[in-house]
Amino acid sequence: MTYLGAEIGKLGFGMMRLPKNDDVIDIEQVKTMVDAFMEAGFTYFDTAWAYSGSEVAVREALVKRYPRERFQLATKNAAWIDCKTREDAIAQFDNSLRQLGTEYIDFYLLHNLGAMRTEYFDRFGLWDFVQEQKKKGLIKHVGASFHSTAAELDAILSAHPELEFVQLQVNYADWDSPSIQSGACYDVARKHGKPIVIMEPVKGGMLAKPPEPVADILQKANPQASNASWAIRYAASLEGIITVLSGMSTLEQMHDNLSYMKNFSPLSATELATIREAQEALSRIPIIPCTICDYCAKVCPSNIGISGSFTAMNLLTLYKAKDFAANQESWLVEKHGKKKAGECIQCGKCEEVCPQHIAIREELQKVSEQFG
Repeated sequence: MTYLGAEIGKLGFGMMRLPKNDDVIDIEQVKTMVDAFMEAGFTYFDTAWAYSGSEVAVREALVKRYPRERFQLATKNAAWIDCKTREDAIAQFDNSLRQLGTEYIDFYLLHNLGAMRTEYFDRFGLWDFVQEQKKKGLIKHVGASFHSTAAELDAILSAHPELEFVQLQVNYADWDSPSIQSGACYDVARKHGKPIVIMEPVKGGMLAKPPEPVADILQKANPQASNASWAIRYAASLEGIITVLSGMSTLEQMHDNLSYMKNFSPLSATELATIREAQEALSRIPIIPCTICDYCAKVCPSNIGISGSFTAMNLLTLYKAKDFAANQESWLVEKHGKKKAGECIQCGKCEEVCPQHIAIREELQKVSEQFG
């Protein structure tokens, strides 16, 4: 089936986690990685105004060194970051063009739609703005990246059928997740006929080192395959995919990805069965059985970020990555206008309405012990 981006290689270079020396992006190493990527026949590069230093690195390592027609460049507008006016939001687009050193952007995304963030794009009239830039030839294709519920994605795509593609967090661990809703969001995008760019196929690196029961299943099935390869090939095997972004930070990661994606073949029926076994192993690891229904939020007098706290705690339980889980706790709680678990007054109203009968007060104490 022909769709936007069907001819693009199924591995994309996500340029958010570029290699650094003393917190400064290592341009020379990025050049080496870009060269290896291009030599393998891949052409899609994903950056964003909000990725500090990334657009400039892309200019130096890619735009200045290769003919413009040889690659596709994606960047993003995050109108919800430090924008007080429409002019502030529009300036992000102008800054991206300047920092990238390019006359046009192939894939321009309204960044991280969902929850309270969508309202900024509405308020500043960016839906019309990006279409105006497309008519001028400054943007080739307009899309959106998204982190929220399937129901909200359905509403956005219904309201804005002009979006040509969506970028979604999709991986085998989050496929049935009540918080990430990878599978449900994928289904919504497909229902609306939108091709998909996949982000976080390795879940921020977590699936490169999955829980031991999962790693054992994958290694038994194919001792030569890296854990990351299973995750990326799973995502790339889905239908309607433009490309799968891998946020590569080292040349070693680049070479590993190229080794199995250069001559990509979708997962076989046997390999898909292995993934299902891995998913079942994940589901058996005891975590807080929160379904993110947020009935508790409706009755909490202290505005505690209960479901966000539990999502972060479950990440810590599954992947043992404290920094990653702490970042998620900060994002899902405080940056969503909620209060931390330690501010719970122990009234118990949440437990009265929880359909999963979770001992919420006890679990919040555990969260507070881990994340403060």
